[in-house]
Amino acid sequence: MTAIAETLAEASAGALGRVRGRVLRKLSHNPMGLVGGALLLIVIVAGVFAPWLAPYPPAEVHFSTPFQQPDTVGFALGTDDLGRDVLSRVLYGTRASFEVGVLSVLLAIVVGVPLGLLAGYWRRLDALVSRLADLMLAFPFLILAVGLAAINGGGLGNAAIALGTANVPTMIRVVRAETLRLKDTDFVLAAHTMDAGAFRILGQHILPNALSAIIVQATVIMPAAVLGEAILSFLGLGIQPPDPSLGIMLSDAQQYLFRTPWPAVFPGIAIALICLGFNLFGDALRDALDPKTGK
Repeated sequence: MTAIAETLAEASAGALGRVRGRVLRKLSHNPMGLVGGALLLIVIVAGVFAPWLAPYPPAEVHFSTPFQQPDTVGFALGTDDLGRDVLSRVLYGTRASFEVGVLSVLLAIVVGVPLGLLAGYWRRLDALVSRLADLMLAFPFLILAVGLAAINGGGLGNAAIALGTANVPTMIRVVRAETLRLKDTDFVLAAHTMDAGAFRILGQHILPNALSAIIVQATVIMPAAVLGEAILSFLGLGIQPPDPSLGIMLSDAQQYLFRTPWPAVFPGIAIALICLGFNLFGDALRDALDPKTGK
């Protein structure tokens, strides 16, 4: 019996390696996935290297050159009502959006994954955790995020906490469903025959095989968090001036929208590219991780 259990565990580990190769092959042959990956690469590079790519500090004011049109000498994307360089602010705003998105995803994973594992493995905890998740899901995502941000106050960290907390229940439900599916598989039952403890089974057998679902869910949370951060900042509940944010840029530009649209157009394009990139890449990744979609 022990030999059978060890054989099943080795087969499970070998299957993970084959899955990785299959996923990479599928992604490399998916045009939409490649487009999404290229968009993500562009915006990630723009955000990470913003201090080196931006021609000016994002809060630097040029009172002598307000409302400069795009392609003006010294201001590739023009300036806003205070003469601040739109390109610099978009680059730094993209950086802030990624920071909030990454922190939100990490919070959702750190809180949601353990709760989902526990709820899926132990029925007694399932009732409590599932009811808590259902209670949070009773509120729309943005309403819950706005409420939490209003309670905690503005700032990048508080915005990330609000958005990450609002995404926790969906992560719980995804991980719980994967745990319920995996706990009756042969390699988990074999681990039981070897008297493996519950936490060892969760950590060494169920969690590694649930990673694909967790990664796909993370690609769903990320664009929602980026869009949520822009909305919170637009409402004055997210990142606070003078720190740059795509949502703040949209808020500042709305009163001059018909006179000078470019201070609103370019941050809007940045938000759209970020969300489009994650959605395309997330869809491609989901299809690549699905064994029913072919070789």
